[in-house]
Amino acid sequence: MSTHLPTADVQDPESNTRTARLREALLAADFTADGLLDLLGAPAYAALARSETVPAVRATRGDSPLETLVRLFLLQRPAELRQAQAALPVADCLADGWLVRDGDELRASVDVRPYGGPEGQDWWIVSDLGCAVGGAGGIRGVGETDRSQLVLGVGGASTTLAGITVRRPVAKALDLGTGSGIQALHAAQHATRVTGTDLNPRALRIAALTLALSGAGTADLREGSLFEPVGDETYDLIVSNPPFVISPGARLTYRDGGMGGDDLCRTLVQQSAAHLNDGGYCQLLANWQHVAGEEWQDRLRSWVPRGCDAWFVQREVQDVTQYAELWLRDAGDHRAGDEAYAARYGAWLDEFEARKTKAIGFGWITLRKSGSDSPSITVEEWPHPVEQPLGESVVRHFDRQDYLRATDDAALLAGHFRLADEVVQEQVGLPGAEDPEHVVLRQNRGMRRATKVDTVGAGFAGVCDGSLPAGRILDAIAQLVGEDPVLLRDRTPASIRMLVEQGFLEPVAADG
Repeated sequence: MSTHLPTADVQDPESNTRTARLREALLAADFTADGLLDLLGAPAYAALARSETVPAVRATRGDSPLETLVRLFLLQRPAELRQAQAALPVADCLADGWLVRDGDELRASVDVRPYGGPEGQDWWIVSDLGCAVGGAGGIRGVGETDRSQLVLGVGGASTTLAGITVRRPVAKALDLGTGSGIQALHAAQHATRVTGTDLNPRALRIAALTLALSGAGTADLREGSLFEPVGDETYDLIVSNPPFVISPGARLTYRDGGMGGDDLCRTLVQQSAAHLNDGGYCQLLANWQHVAGEEWQDRLRSWVPRGCDAWFVQREVQDVTQYAELWLRDAGDHRAGDEAYAARYGAWLDEFEARKTKAIGFGWITLRKSGSDSPSITVEEWPHPVEQPLGESVVRHFDRQDYLRATDDAALLAGHFRLADEVVQEQVGLPGAEDPEHVVLRQNRGMRRATKVDTVGAGFAGVCDGSLPAGRILDAIAQLVGEDPVLLRDRTPASIRMLVEQGFLEPVAADG
């Protein structure tokens, strides 16, 4: 990996003009997410995201500007001067260091990956060579000496965090551990001021390139660990894709937290409250340990700082051997030789054994600074497909917690509800049976939850259109099924709360 990085100073009019000309050239060549898909086709495009380059190489054997840009910036292939001049303002790129001379050919100094913004924007994410897609081993691989300071581009974790983040207009946003700058780029669309921090100074330089090339202006970029660079400043939104990997030691800055076990993620969660404004959100990805003799849900609940509501979603669990193998491959250790690989594998297992770790969970964490003395803490496992983006679903989740926290059973029965959009009912049972074994309500939006309900719950949900209070609906159902209405009113609020909490029912005003 070369230590050389381009420059793109938005405060320097000449540099800013050169960067704008480069951006215009990328657009003119259709070096965009859509253009890349059209050129490569879906199979080669998907293969490139897995760091498999052979299909992309075969699809870019022509001489068009787009093919030249793909070879330069995504495949790290050299280009002849005439090819580069047909695609780029070569003099500008050489002046600012996007291209470097290699004899009679030109090479890219960084990876530049087209990326589509949420409203159709054409953006570009800059990263170290070989790290625009896939793992750190990348397309060409990099030297072991420099791997510790690698800056990766867009991956599944990056897009997941971008999708779950609340996208409400805010005054101040913090991207903690900014890396290539993708979260800061998203935040710049709805935050007046964006601050990005990273322990790796190389990451700050690359994040500045991502912002400048994508036309997002600049962010306040600061070097340091966790919240140290921001002192006692507070924010309306904090996002972080931190180095959450639970590993023995901290070999690779981009992934290894450098603290024991899951302490880095715990520390980030616990310290976030002091840096959130009232009503502000902190959203991050994390790994956590499943420790022998301890419920993982209790472990996560203990992380939540005072005055904050929290929502933990565990998306995946791996046993310690799967987890170690995943990150050993990520580091390229499987290519180090049998003896070295076995030693490193053993070090991971020794670490887990010492901490009584039997598995590792991966998921999302959202905190909201509510100031409540009776915080809402939801810890759940949801490995099923969801509909991204989920930012508005996150807001509605916490709105529902507020409603339930402030509403006793009497007020709940006096309340009006409507069935959420795109909820369907499924009846499950043997073919030909007179009655179903059970009824399932299923969401086709957001978290796409499914829950079993009894006949009363299905009937109640089915007639909720906001026009009648819940108690009157239950009285009518009691008549239909021949049940004592008082007993039905007594036993049903818990079911209504569950349907509201999971988003199947939405509270509405009495007038609809």
